[in-house]
Amino acid sequence: MRKKLYTLILCFIMTTSILVTGCKNSSIKDTQSKSNINEKAATSDITYDTNSPKVTCNLDIPKIKFDKDKDGDGINDLDDILEGARKDAANKPIYKSAYYSGGYPPETEGVCTDVVWRAFKNAGYNLKDMVDKDIKAHTSRYPRVAGNPDPNIDFRRVKNLVPFFKKYAKTLTNEIVPNDIENLKQWQRGDIVVFQDPIDHIAIVSDIRREDGIPYIIHNDGPYTEEEDSLMSWYKNSKVIYHFRFE
Repeated sequence: MRKKLYTLILCFIMTTSILVTGCKNSSIKDTQSKSNINEKAATSDITYDTNSPKVTCNLDIPKIKFDKDKDGDGINDLDDILEGARKDAANKPIYKSAYYSGGYPPETEGVCTDVVWRAFKNAGYNLKDMVDKDIKAHTSRYPRVAGNPDPNIDFRRVKNLVPFFKKYAKTLTNEIVPNDIENLKQWQRGDIVVFQDPIDHIAIVSDIRREDGIPYIIHNDGPYTEEEDSLMSWYKNSKVIYHFRFE
């Protein structure tokens, strides 16, 4: 009886701890200093919706106004990209890095780059065709292909997506400052964030924010695609090399 009571108490303590912390990455230590700030684009030309609702954040961070709607579904591209990434997270494709004839993995499989093209597909863009076309026309801008384009894999490599987005998307700040509204309003839903060192990685920025304003990200770093509070873990332990907004 005493052993049973002890077990129940232990289970209660463990459950309470998980609910209080709510953090999957609490054991990750800071192994790298902040990356150099890369602010190539000013944001003074951006207008914001100051009446945007708060989600889980205690700060009043405005939501950017965005009118572009590629697929004409009445939903702007940024929201469509976010929705597409969320669909991938809901589908939970397992992390599997492989080469596929035709380029596309099955819906049940994927890596970080697959979250991106699936998100863009939801907004009416065929990212594979767009990347393949640009690589064919400007092969020298894509060092990763080494002069030999391969449509079966090129669009699923982070090092190929970087030059594409550098050319066709807006480059924003790499810095992330908790509780700083001016900084955090530059991090909007549907944005793309790219990491490097120790590994190449890419993710879609969510509209869900922590209490300090840091947004969640939607990505697949194993075991499957998730929307989670891990942007700062990657920021501290890796290197943010680019932050894009596809306009």
